[in-house]
Amino acid sequence: MLSDAQFIRYQRQLALPEIGENGQQSLLDSRVLVIGCGGLGSAAVLYLASAGIGQLVIVDDDRVESSNLPRQVIYRERQIGQTKVDAMAEQIKAINLDCRVRAISKRLIGTQLELEVLNADVVLDCTDNIHSRQQINQLCRKLIKPLISGAAIGWKGQVIAFDQLPLSPCYHCLVPDSELPAAQRCNEFGILGPVVGIIGTLQALQAIMILTRQTMRNANQLTLFDAHLFQFQTLNVVKDPQCEVCGYPQTDQMKGEATCQI
Repeated sequence: MLSDAQFIRYQRQLALPEIGENGQQSLLDSRVLVIGCGGLGSAAVLYLASAGIGQLVIVDDDRVESSNLPRQVIYRERQIGQTKVDAMAEQIKAINLDCRVRAISKRLIGTQLELEVLNADVVLDCTDNIHSRQQINQLCRKLIKPLISGAAIGWKGQVIAFDQLPLSPCYHCLVPDSELPAAQRCNEFGILGPVVGIIGTLQALQAIMILTRQTMRNANQLTLFDAHLFQFQTLNVVKDPQCEVCGYPQTDQMKGEATCQI
């Protein structure tokens, strides 16, 4: 049951009929796993914490650097040198004491990663490498956990939410390769801060819609954003019948271009 203080704090969300008191309570009771605390993760976490997510589990093994600050907007200059998860946890607590934080300052693999995915209501993939993305996807598919994957490079970004239904595709259907060509390595490209901010914010929006039991109208649809043209494009993604993770007989397939978050 919401407290009087929570009614006041979240009144503008409560006024939305699609959320209301029950939806807000669902947010407060939820646990979201955010893997990657860079540009995507920092934008997503700002809105998730502000919305009243009950628990955020944040995972990253990096430290804050000055070159992060133009696009990883949750961090401050005084936090340079801190681990990203500790710096992010500090900011989350300053935003909303309703939001509990568990910070994991290492890369998760194997059983540890599986346990965190199992305990989450929604998983946000904000990582910067294909190998991690494929591991996260495989576990989300196995454990039937909604996965919201975001990526951005240069002036372009993309976001997609996988609902993990039996006939639905997975990330491996979209990006079947486990490695990026050398020419597509993230650290060789520039990135504009607002681009990752837009994609990270869309990830947060999709998570909130899932957690408040709204119909996933955009599930399994790849949304592409071109900041230079200021245009969005949406493509349907269907299951790859040869997918190693979720393969199921079907006639058509669509494979997308891999990008990476910085």
